[in-house]
Amino acid sequence: MKKTVFLLLLAPLLMLSQDNAEYMVFENALLTPNPTQIAQFEKGIAAHNKKYHSEGPYGVRMYWISNGPNTGSYVWTMGPFPWSSLDNRPAQAAGHDTDWNLNVAAYMTPESGKQSYWRFHNELSRFPKDFTIKNMLVDYYDIKRGKAKDAMKLIEKINKAYAEKSPNETYGIYTNEFGSSKEGRDLAVISFFDKSAWLGEDNSISKKYDDMYGAGSWDQFLKDWYDLTDGGESEVWIFHPELSGISGNVKVAERQ
Repeated sequence: MKKTVFLLLLAPLLMLSQDNAEYMVFENALLTPNPTQIAQFEKGIAAHNKKYHSEGPYGVRMYWISNGPNTGSYVWTMGPFPWSSLDNRPAQAAGHDTDWNLNVAAYMTPESGKQSYWRFHNELSRFPKDFTIKNMLVDYYDIKRGKAKDAMKLIEKINKAYAEKSPNETYGIYTNEFGSSKEGRDLAVISFFDKSAWLGEDNSISKKYDDMYGAGSWDQFLKDWYDLTDGGESEVWIFHPELSGISGNVKVAERQ
């Protein structure tokens, strides 16, 4: 069983209550370069990110998708930032838009540029120590309507199991701010890893879950989870620091 079994646990956290404090989000753009102009695209995006997205809430990291329907595309990720910061993002007055259109968009396919916004849930994520991003397993889940409360009960139980039985796991939980039933990407779970061998490891979560809640609990958990979801999909993203505006260094204090 792949280590990714952890990702079965999650549900549409879009329904989580929100207080008055601003929460943090990420802006993702799916960028597909023209196959004959990849070199030009990479040169343009690298220069653009280093000039306009090298610090603060507008810092950008670039990832390359290595599997699935989007293989060969890049993910341009800005953040985390509070929604209010978008009012002052780099814009035309500073030459941002012109640079993007001339040196980046000009080398992308017509259907490129699909954007999404993802809320970061610190309270359900685990960053036990500082680390540097290298590879990420991104799992998306389609959550059935009206199943949020039941899903939250499962999340509480599985999070407790991971906190007590696998405290060194590193992962982030994100929900789509503008999800749609057509797309089916309500929830994203990102697991960070260095070596590809990690993908084949068994973290024995089924045994650990049964140890905590009793024999047969894991099988029941899976049944309940399948009743709450309409499937999902997984992608592996590879971080490209040379194309990014900021490094892959992640500080635990910044994720609290």
